[in-house]
Amino acid sequence: MDVDTFVSENQPNEGADTFELENSKLLDIAVEGGVMAKAGSMISYTGNLDFTGKSSAEGGLTGFIKQKATGEGTPIMEVEGNGHLYLADQGKEIQVLSLDPGESISVNGNDVLAFESQVDYKISTIDSLAGSATGGLTNVFLEGPGNVAITTHGKPLVLTPPVKTDPAATVAWSGNTSPSGSVNRSLSDMVGQSSDESYQLDFSNSDGFVVVQPYEERNPQQ
Repeated sequence: MDVDTFVSENQPNEGADTFELENSKLLDIAVEGGVMAKAGSMISYTGNLDFTGKSSAEGGLTGFIKQKATGEGTPIMEVEGNGHLYLADQGKEIQVLSLDPGESISVNGNDVLAFESQVDYKISTIDSLAGSATGGLTNVFLEGPGNVAITTHGKPLVLTPPVKTDPAATVAWSGNTSPSGSVNRSLSDMVGQSSDESYQLDFSNSDGFVVVQPYEERNPQQ
């Protein structure tokens, strides 16, 4: 491949959508005003953009991706101005969802890549679910209208309840469903009491959906 062909085949494809995938692992956001993005995910930008860190749950979104086991969190940045913002997160696959007014989704804090500033959010820590072995779950409830980008290790699988899932492999669920905690004693006996697989999230609302990935995300100290 000559240089001119390489350049032309890998240039950005600027379309009409605010959130547009350049490929499965790279998101192009046409910023006109403001968006929220995971700090450290910016790989490049064009135009006139300002970046403001959010260092506390009170001032921003640090709390929703805080690792409870370590007491550390990954900060969120607010991006304002006009230009193109290019985001990626450790080679993970990116899924872009467009939420209608009143439509909502709850996402694992570590799997939220970006969302438009008009999207409402609420941070929730679900300590009682899935037992102490998982360190609780920290999720972000996002409600439209607006675009949301989430990340998955590999291609996601979307399931319809009733279904039970491994918390470490659960990425998101629809806003009209909510899990309860469950323990599978036979799994405990088979894989050992300390294994996270003995704990599940139990989803029962058949009108909802659950997103899982072919990967188990663990806290660093587990």
